[in-house]
Amino acid sequence: MLDEQLVALLDPAQGETVLELAAGPGDTGFIAASRLGREGLLLSTDVAPEMGDAARRRATELGIENVEFRVEDASAIDLPAASVHGVICRFGVMLVPDPTQALSEIARVLRPQGRAVLAVWAASDANDWMTAAGRSALELGLLERPDPNAPGPFRLADAGELRRLVTGAGLRVSALEDVPVLWRAASLDEWWRTAQDLSRMLTTLLERVTPEEGRAVRDGAERRLARYVKADGSLEVPGLARALLAVRS
Repeated sequence: MLDEQLVALLDPAQGETVLELAAGPGDTGFIAASRLGREGLLLSTDVAPEMGDAARRRATELGIENVEFRVEDASAIDLPAASVHGVICRFGVMLVPDPTQALSEIARVLRPQGRAVLAVWAASDANDWMTAAGRSALELGLLERPDPNAPGPFRLADAGELRRLVTGAGLRVSALEDVPVLWRAASLDEWWRTAQDLSRMLTTLLERVTPEEGRAVRDGAERRLARYVKADGSLEVPGLARALLAVRS
């Protein structure tokens, strides 16, 4: 799984301090926390306070104690320079207004030889689960083609551009790997509900179009996903992410 691969790339050691940015419910960081030991510390952070609350509840469920929760903006991290051994950012850098600033902040808070692991989505064409509804709406004329430079899931899909931004921030790219992912849903109904939960674009679109137009968007999306529907009605949709390991000199 991607979470385990990110932590394996980071290779956290006992006693280290690891910062997770855009942690959401925190599960990637919690895997790292299990390797930090009692003397180590995970700083689990997100810009949204409600995500920090969700991560705190999740840590309690898992019995994880070597963790501190904070509200942090990845573009202005409230930590001293050279204060952490490692940084994790899973699907966060491409969503901030200025990825260059966020990457510079990551470099700033890392100690010399500190490591950062980032996950981004690869090309939209390789991620039908995430794009089926948007492509359907685009074909129906209900949505404009997104600005490739605006915050969004595929903003850093170009591997060369990602390398350029990371090295420009003062980090050395040590590894860049394609990581297949597999999305599963019990039915197309479940996929539709999940798609709305994951995509603000989709929920906003459905709020402004007519019920008939919304149905047309869903029908078009389901036609795109039909090839992934199994005999029992469940879905298995392949996707592709990228994992990058960077080191501060």
